[in-house]
Amino acid sequence: MNNYETYQEIEINIDSIKLKGNLRIAKNSKGLIIFSHGSGSSRLSTRNNYVANLLRESAYSSLLFDLLTPEEDVIYENRFNIEMLTKRLVKVTQWVCQNEEISKMPIGYFGASTGAASALGASVYLKDKIKALVSRGGRPDLAMSVLDTVVAPTLLIVGGKDYQVIELNKLAQSKMKCICEIKIVERATHLFSESGALDNVAALAIKWFDKYLTIK
Repeated sequence: MNNYETYQEIEINIDSIKLKGNLRIAKNSKGLIIFSHGSGSSRLSTRNNYVANLLRESAYSSLLFDLLTPEEDVIYENRFNIEMLTKRLVKVTQWVCQNEEISKMPIGYFGASTGAASALGASVYLKDKIKALVSRGGRPDLAMSVLDTVVAPTLLIVGGKDYQVIELNKLAQSKMKCICEIKIVERATHLFSESGALDNVAALAIKWFDKYLTIK
C-alpha cells in the first residue's frame, strides 16, 4: 500500500444506507485524514478537495464522504443536526478501522464550518483513535457540551475577517482542556476564497498533523 498512490470513488455501507466517498491513498502515507463537511456541502466540496490534494502531496491520505444521503439532505434540518452528523462520522470512522487497506493508518479529522462540531464530538466518542484534529472556519461552539472532554490536539483555523467566528472559536478554546491553538489567516473571510488562503490553511494543517498525528 505504501508504494503506490490511488484515487477511488467508494461506497460506505452504514447500517441500511450507502454513503458515497472519495478516497485518496498517498504514497508512503503518514496517516488518513477524514473530512467532516459543513452544512450543505459534500464530498465534492471544491475547497476540501483542494486541501485534500495538498495533504496528499505531503503524504497524507484522505477520505471525503457525504455525511447525508441525497434523501436525507433534502430535509434542511438534517444539515444542522450535529448529534446525527456526529454519529454518522463515528460509524464511518469505525468502517475505516475495519477496512484492511487503510485500517493501520493513524487517523486525524479535518472539520469545516459546522462539520468541526461533529468532528469534535466524534473524537470524544472514539477517544485515542483520533490522533489530531483541524478545524477550518469551524463552529466548535456547537459542540460546547463536550469540549472539555476532547483529548485530540486541536487546531482552530479562522479567517482574519471572519470576526464573529473568531470570537466563537476563542470561546470554544477557553472550554477545552486538551492541546488547542487558534491560527488566524489574515485577510481571509469565512470561506477562505481569497487567493492563497486555502494554501495557508493546508500548510497549517500539515504542520499540525506532522506534529501530532504521525507515528514517531
